Amino acid sequence: MKKKIVFSHRELDRIIEMAWEDRTSFDAIKKQFGILEKDVIKLMRKELKEKSFKMWRKRVNGRSTKHSKMSTPNKLRFKSNSQKQITLNKISKKK
Repeated sequence: MKKKIVFSHRELDRIIEMAWEDRTSFDAIKKQFGILEKDVIKLMRKELKEKSFKMWRKRVNGRSTKHSKMSTPNKLRFKSNSQKQITLNKISKKK
């Protein structure tokens, strides 16, 4: 039986924020919160309004930056000085 993961309100907000970000891959969300892409999709379906969910799915479907297997591994990417590194501390941005 699969164990259900319960997230705090703050963690849910951060997962949703990361899912909306173009340059944050599903692998980064998995590394930080331990949930797979399919679980992120379920969470987004549950937490967003139907129209917002459809817009998000259309936006991320096939986007190479969201799917690390599709992106070029040696491709240099812009990184802002204010952008934080992904860490395993669960919440990397201050609210």
